Amino acid sequence: MLASQRKQQILQLLADEKQVHSGELSQRFGISEDSVRRDLRELAAEGLLQRVHGGALPVSAAIAPLETRKNVQTDSKQAVARKAVSLIQPGQVIIFDGGTTTHELVKQLPQSLSFTAVTHSPTIAVALAECPAVEVILLGGVLYRHSVVTTGAAMLESLSRINADLFFLGVTGVHPETGLTTGNYEEACVKRALAARAAETIVMVSQEKTGSASPFAIGKLDLASTLIVDKSLPSGLQAACQKLGVMVI
Repeated sequence: MLASQRKQQILQLLADEKQVHSGELSQRFGISEDSVRRDLRELAAEGLLQRVHGGALPVSAAIAPLETRKNVQTDSKQAVARKAVSLIQPGQVIIFDGGTTTHELVKQLPQSLSFTAVTHSPTIAVALAECPAVEVILLGGVLYRHSVVTTGAAMLESLSRINADLFFLGVTGVHPETGLTTGNYEEACVKRALAARAAETIVMVSQEKTGSASPFAIGKLDLASTLIVDKSLPSGLQAACQKLGVMVI
């Protein structure tokens, strides 16, 4: 079998089973594990999978640039955003992460809903400014251009003075083994800090994030108190959430 044919089969197995193991692939194709690892390295270099210890997981489409992500799974994002809006109560302090799913949430906020919004995303802050009853606190810092959010010591120092009710966390991957992941190391650190300042962390999981992984861990699944999804989770992910006490809406 040609290497190109083998790689296509690996990608198909990954799409069907949501993970592949190097040892099993070695036996399936009758080649050494070194050859399998080379195939996985080359596929990862093309952005077609995410390598993990012992194999690989589906790569998340949510690590693309912001403008590209605006057109990914828009119906799914709108569905989970509608449910997320219903969780916000008047008078609460809510932290909003950056990202396109969060932007969908803000677009659906009732004009009369009064609460305090905290965000490190200039684009989310501008969108929230259209809601007359919402007080907006923008956390400044060094701009991370890929996601258009602020990072750095100044942002974290300002955040340390916030005690929020809810944090709507943006992730690029949700998987039972790798947990909640994202595509940038610094951003993963910031997201953990944001979660630490809220009583509850809620993750809106559009379809391209389910069962996929990105290089940097934000935390285990139970960093979130709630996942909002628009269709049933894969059985392994559902079972992991149930075991860890993570509510799935």
